[in-house]
Amino acid sequence: MPNKALVKAIVGGYVVPVDGEPIDGGTVLIENGKIAAVGTDADVDVPDDAELIDAAGAWVLPGFIDAHAHLGVHEDGEGWSGNDTNEMTDPNGARFRAVDGIDPYEPGFDDALAGGVTSVVIKPGSGNPIGGQTIGLKTWGRTVLDMIFAEEVSVKSALGENPKRVYGEKKQTPSTRLGVASIIRDAFTAARNYAAQRDHAAGEGKPFDVDLTKETLAKVLDGELFWDQHVHRADDMVTAIRLADEFGYKLVINHGTEGHLIADVLAERDVPVILGPLFTTKSKVELRNRTLRAPGILARAGVRIAITTDHPVVPINFLVYQAALSVKDGLDPETALKALTVNPAAMLNLDDKVGSLKPGLDADVVLWSGDPLDVMNRAMRVFVRGREVYHFDEATGVGVTEERRYREG
Repeated sequence: MPNKALVKAIVGGYVVPVDGEPIDGGTVLIENGKIAAVGTDADVDVPDDAELIDAAGAWVLPGFIDAHAHLGVHEDGEGWSGNDTNEMTDPNGARFRAVDGIDPYEPGFDDALAGGVTSVVIKPGSGNPIGGQTIGLKTWGRTVLDMIFAEEVSVKSALGENPKRVYGEKKQTPSTRLGVASIIRDAFTAARNYAAQRDHAAGEGKPFDVDLTKETLAKVLDGELFWDQHVHRADDMVTAIRLADEFGYKLVINHGTEGHLIADVLAERDVPVILGPLFTTKSKVELRNRTLRAPGILARAGVRIAITTDHPVVPINFLVYQAALSVKDGLDPETALKALTVNPAAMLNLDDKVGSLKPGLDADVVLWSGDPLDVMNRAMRVFVRGREVYHFDEATGVGVTEERRYREG
């Protein structure tokens, strides 16, 4: 039997597994950082030596997921010195890895916990047609190594205004949408040829020089990595679909500002959308059709949606508020919670680790003062892999995060 420190039972709360019916007077049993059982207080067998956590009056939910964020690579309050989001020196940056620029001590990670966000997919920026590799992290840990829960998730790519502006100002390709698409098409063609040559060399037992850029794109072609496509305009989304059809990779739309204009097309093609950020002004042409009604329109059309802050564009602790105001504008509340949990997990193949309260998944659990879609409620206690790493101190009105730094003595 695991020792007491590794066995916890959250009892007496209103348990919302998200992928199942809510349980009034429920128990979540945690063992060795994993969820061991979920059910009514009467149905779950709690070991005698388990640490009991009283959740009476609280809502108990899985930790939220922001599937498109720049935590750690675009640090709060650091200016240019803490911004490693975009390596805008090569239009094809498939070999670049977000993990190499992440600072786990930047304050955005603490803000994430305060907002009930326990998992994030950190992505390079959108200055390049191909920006680099993403990584799945927990929002608490002492080093990046502690925080990784999914080392290879996807490759970030961008269509539209961002890359054409970046390289157009340099007077080099790509300076148009034609050029951006050609960079992606040429890169995948080269990766496909490279993979064939590599496999032939392996079959012949001959040496072969590894190219990390082409190796990464070969993984996309093989279905090992998703293709996270930054795109705002509806016409650019259709370009994304055409490119995915041409090369056969797994496409996930990111931002999807005008996705509601072609909701039927996205639904028919079963293309998921990580939607947002939703708390921004219409600061450029690509955002002129941004609306909080979009999540509801897409969901009702049959599109699987997730909601993102694109932190630091919108503070990551506002993730749930975006969902709440989307409900105000027509999104079904049940779908809103799924857009923060099971949906982002499923669309990036992370649902064997995170996204719901289900036995075998990581014990990322948040106790809320009430329904999280009510903006007056807050995250009171946050557990990551079964460890309590945040609580809200009602006496002082301040959230307290467990120390990340080494303290002598």
